[in-house]
Amino acid sequence: MTGANAGAAAAAAIIEAAKASGVIVRVEPDQFVEVLLRTEKPLIVAARGGIFKTTYRYLTSYKGIAFFTKAAQPLPLPQGAEIVAANKIWIPGEM
Repeated sequence: MTGANAGAAAAAAIIEAAKASGVIVRVEPDQFVEVLLRTEKPLIVAARGGIFKTTYRYLTSYKGIAFFTKAAQPLPLPQGAEIVAANKIWIPGEM
């Protein structure tokens, strides 16, 4: 499985888990980093996108809830985090 496929699979798994529980929480970038710091080795799905300007999208799971954020600049991710690069992260209701 390529890195892109693994990223897409990980993002899909988190989204499917969120659909099952019905919760995807969108937070501000600084709040997202705070969630990451609560986990020793967080799994983070990250994608770069945007049409007119570059955005950085991040998705992680904490205690069974999926957390999502979008930032104008790359976030400072914790050392030891497992980062899965995805081509795209799509969240229902997001453009």
